Amino acid sequence: MVEIRNETSEEERRNMAEYCVTGGTGFIAAYLVKSLLEKGCFVRTTVRDPGDAEKVGFLMDLAGAKERLKIMKADLTEDGSFDEAIQGVVGVFHTASPVLATLIDPCIKGTLNVLRSCSKASSVKRVVLTSSCSSIRYRFDVQKQQITSLDESHWSDPEYCKRYNVLFYAYAKTVAEKEAWRVAKETGMDLVVVNPAFVVGPLLAPHPTSTLLLILAIVKGQGAQDILWEGFRINSIAFLINGTEMDLHSLSNLRTMTQDLIANSDLLDSV
Repeated sequence: MVEIRNETSEEERRNMAEYCVTGGTGFIAAYLVKSLLEKGCFVRTTVRDPGDAEKVGFLMDLAGAKERLKIMKADLTEDGSFDEAIQGVVGVFHTASPVLATLIDPCIKGTLNVLRSCSKASSVKRVVLTSSCSSIRYRFDVQKQQITSLDESHWSDPEYCKRYNVLFYAYAKTVAEKEAWRVAKETGMDLVVVNPAFVVGPLLAPHPTSTLLLILAIVKGQGAQDILWEGFRINSIAFLINGTEMDLHSLSNLRTMTQDLIANSDLLDSV
């Protein structure tokens, strides 16, 4: 008797897998959803209001969305809100994050909520967290020009951020990322953190991002240069995430800083 073995390739196994992308209407998240669908994957993405057609409608217009995309309700401020969306998926891309000064706690608590949901789901093999270079570059030694080159080993100083009220975003991102690493260590979670600076490119969503608005202000000469460039003396870049230059399949517990994150970037090899 001849034994017939039905072997499944790595690509086929990935295509059958399901991934979760939080904050699906965001710039990076929308491109992740688009790329995952193009690879034949099943995708769940979370938003605050799945019924808001004006904000989420463009996601359902993506190729493959009607067959393989679920848009699910989740709130960063609610404990357990991400459990349903994450249970059963093999990889999680956490990109959702508020940026307003009044939403510092939701940024930190939201990251913890997502990671707790990930730790409950035995199916999750890796979590990719979108942090920011803002969690790296705001430091007293940079201000005093005692250091001129930053890399992934550096952290923003929360006390520095609290001194300047406009740095609420940097403060939230720094604390949230540190909490993420703490949870990953305590639970044994396979965590990868990406710390992008600029996030630019063609829009999928109907509304522009804050980064694009800042760049537009520079183009128009509206005085955004000082805000945009303060602290951007970054010379040591571990990886560029532009398709073939980043493969994290063999890497774990990694923190990567990018000088820019472009629209055709491929974070999918992270999971």
